[in-house]
Amino acid sequence: MKIIVSGGGTGGHIYPALALIKRLQQRQLLDKVLYVGTKSGLEEQIITKENIDFQALKLQGFKRRLSWDNIQTLNLFLSSIKKSKQIVREFQPDVVLGTGGYVSSSVVFAAHLLGVPTVIHEQNSVAGLTNKFLGHFVDKIAYAFDDVTDQFNEKNKLVFTGNPRAQEVAGLKDNQRLTEFDLQVKVPTVMIFGGSRGAAPINRVVVQALPHLSQKDYQVLFVTGKVHYEQVLAQIKPHQLAANLKIVPYIDDMPAILPDVSLVVGRSGATSIAELTALGVPCIFIPSPYVTHDHQTKNAQALVKKQAALMIAEKQLTSDKLVKMIDEVLSNHALQQQLAQNARKLGVVDASDRLITVLEDLISTVS
Repeated sequence: MKIIVSGGGTGGHIYPALALIKRLQQRQLLDKVLYVGTKSGLEEQIITKENIDFQALKLQGFKRRLSWDNIQTLNLFLSSIKKSKQIVREFQPDVVLGTGGYVSSSVVFAAHLLGVPTVIHEQNSVAGLTNKFLGHFVDKIAYAFDDVTDQFNEKNKLVFTGNPRAQEVAGLKDNQRLTEFDLQVKVPTVMIFGGSRGAAPINRVVVQALPHLSQKDYQVLFVTGKVHYEQVLAQIKPHQLAANLKIVPYIDDMPAILPDVSLVVGRSGATSIAELTALGVPCIFIPSPYVTHDHQTKNAQALVKKQAALMIAEKQLTSDKLVKMIDEVLSNHALQQQLAQNARKLGVVDASDRLITVLEDLISTVS
């Protein structure tokens, strides 16, 4: 299979694409791959690190209100379609996949104009603007949350695949990584983190909760995010750092530690949810209210209504409420089991293979 993959801006668009590429490689189905992104997002750094061919386009996102910037954005979009057509003609892919972010709009649209099979993948419960636009033109729309299906008119194109990131982590086992942080392997452990960059509102409440958490019979691994780490440490008094509390800026290969923890407290991005449900890890979600269309709240609610997770809205987050909810989960084995089992039911551990089937079927119909 020769494939062009495009997605950018955030890890939520990039990591599912990368997981799919790796699975194609594992199954020896990949003849050649080209990733198209921008230089302003995270994609170039992440993708080139994996020794995957990368080309960059110059685009920017549309503003959601009338703005002169949108004229420049439109000009960039039109010129990027011309460049994308050139890329597609030169590479001659069997199929083009877009995973979201404005960069994928021109690549996938250009492929459509040239008659190349196209697929988009929507990771969230609220469809992004790019995917809603592309939904009119692509051959198939793969999705991970049932709630998103109402947001596409092209019902005959919809295919449930789940998020490829789920399959990538599904086989992870306990590996005693807690010892890296001087924590005990057999003691219940809650990991608190606000995403790869951290989240200041979560950090602030956790710092307030430390005096209470230091007295618990469970362990706390608090991941602040690199940009917040020094600021968090400056707020903590030495006596609050009990042996059951560890504070770190970042954890390399975060998914690998998930099988070792009893509970995760954090944001509800699509990639996190894919990983956590694939492994059946109990969660307390604190959705970011700052993302487009508040989609993290809707992501979390999709699990809450299936009794697969708990949730605290950020505006309702207090140290007392957080500690009380953590205590409730870690002191109640039946509740832990319920959350874990229901989460695992929602995990799609063959998501990459499902998406590969969509790609193969589409290629076969035009060959």
